[in-house]
Amino acid sequence: MGVWLQHLLPKRALTEAVGRLAAAQAGPWTTRAINWFVRRYGVDMSEAAEPDTTSYASFNDFFTRPLREGARPLAQATWISPVDGAISQLGPVLDGHIFQAKGHSYTARALLACDAKAAQPFAKGSFATLYLSPRDYHRIHMPCAGALTRMVYVPGDLYSVNPATAAAVPGLFARNERVVCHFDTDHGAMVMVLVGATIVGSVATVWHGLVHPPRPGEVRTWDYAPGEVSLSQGEEMGRFLLGSTVVMLWARDDVSFAPGWQAQAAIRMGQSMAEPSRA
Repeated sequence: MGVWLQHLLPKRALTEAVGRLAAAQAGPWTTRAINWFVRRYGVDMSEAAEPDTTSYASFNDFFTRPLREGARPLAQATWISPVDGAISQLGPVLDGHIFQAKGHSYTARALLACDAKAAQPFAKGSFATLYLSPRDYHRIHMPCAGALTRMVYVPGDLYSVNPATAAAVPGLFARNERVVCHFDTDHGAMVMVLVGATIVGSVATVWHGLVHPPRPGEVRTWDYAPGEVSLSQGEEMGRFLLGSTVVMLWARDDVSFAPGWQAQAAIRMGQSMAEPSRA
């Protein structure tokens, strides 16, 4: 979808309409839609726990399908990839600014929708932006063990998050609707930002369920007591109902990414992502 067309389209109405269709249980019509999608995007159903497309009652059930046991072994690493997809960008946060694409950056403060004090720990940290295409597995897993401290729903636009749009729309990831998840880990503070997009009908987390819809049009915050939500490395933490992007932030500047981790490289959940370069 061209960027100029995205400016004109009623993105929220379109997203909500597609979300209703994706949730519908329409029997053979649902199966036909799933089969078309599998052919169109080359989805590898042999990795699914249930490869039979007729077993999915709705398109959402298919899209958030679990993988078969052992399909994504976990690497021995401090941080593993939380998703299947591709690396959009990664590297250091420079004076609070995160690189998006040539000529475009945005601030950690804008992404997190917080005040300057709350954003300060990430001002000289590290980031990775991970894009999930339509063909990818769409559950999101923990890159390391962590305890959830806060979740924030941030309303916003619903532009596509594909590479062409990221190159053309300034501040895209801090502009779109998103769910910001803050974790305490043994390696310092870490944030996972689940960014919505055109026709991404909803985002869900394992501790909350659907975060949106509803879309209240205002920032909403949930705080969690120590130990209330603790997740182990590789454990599912959320899922997208249709594809999108995860932006990861670390409050440390010594994240050393694994060989092969570079912009545009394909990634799989569970593979080695990074190690700290300092103890």
